[in-house]
Amino acid sequence: MALYPLKFEPIFKYRMWGGNKLKSELHKDYEEDCIGESWEISDVEHDESIVASGNLKGKSLKELISTYKDDFLGKKVYEQFGEKFPLLIKFIDAKTPLSIQVHPSNEVAKERHNSFGKNEMWYIMQADKDAEIIVGFENDTNKKDYQTHLENGKVLELMHHENVSKGDTYYIPTGRIHAIGAGVLLAEIQQTSDITYRVYDYDRVDASTGEKRELHNDLALDVIDFKRQDSYKTNYVSELNQSNQLVHSPYFKTNFLPINGEIVKDYSTLDSFVILMCVSGEASLICNNIDYKIALGETILIPATITSFKIEAKQAELLEVFM
Repeated sequence: MALYPLKFEPIFKYRMWGGNKLKSELHKDYEEDCIGESWEISDVEHDESIVASGNLKGKSLKELISTYKDDFLGKKVYEQFGEKFPLLIKFIDAKTPLSIQVHPSNEVAKERHNSFGKNEMWYIMQADKDAEIIVGFENDTNKKDYQTHLENGKVLELMHHENVSKGDTYYIPTGRIHAIGAGVLLAEIQQTSDITYRVYDYDRVDASTGEKRELHNDLALDVIDFKRQDSYKTNYVSELNQSNQLVHSPYFKTNFLPINGEIVKDYSTLDSFVILMCVSGEASLICNNIDYKIALGETILIPATITSFKIEAKQAELLEVFM
């Protein structure tokens, strides 16, 4: 059966900090309260994505990789990752702040959890007035100062707080302490990993359990990077009808693609699947004379064997993700 551009059923995740923007802003369809995450493409165990439409409807991401191998992933990607999909793609809605947290590197995650590490990036889609994120430290610090502030409930004083607005982009390498603040809706691209070390959670009680959430301070202490950075935000240009480099890391590459009119994409030299996330407007992806629509809050995966197609839009902004 021939491969085609694929949409998957979103996997909705209850989070104590979740709101309703995934429904009100991105038009996701669910009934539950406090949905904080929509996992758009996932190969996390027990949370594998399922194809939403077309001849392959009902097939899991795992089944697709097992069947189509490098036609699906790309030769280089398949050689490196085998039948594991390397990325986890999400939309996140923070009604209240997320915990202060950090992620381990590939090496530490493999040793401790038999998992990939968790390098990730955020693209801010919408932010309420004065909404902020926490990313890194305001000044260089060290384990001793950090632990003292943590024990005294003042760890937030060490953090770098930054107001955000639509289009702001941040790369969060492993070891960088971070948190999404209240009122932020964003797209997240990350390695396939669900390993998070939570270090501070505002002493909150999770209404779903009646208990405070577990902290992982011992695990976190030796993975945190205590050095401040001069800048945490990713600067990029936004040229219309072009793929503009956003975050190019060793773990994934993301471009910003604003479209008004039509463009032809040629991936013949890429050797990777491509993921398109619609972060504004809507577009038509024309492939083999079939029109695949992608609207705000939707995600579509282009298998590696598809190397050329046309995109048409009156006004759309896409994130273009590949390996």
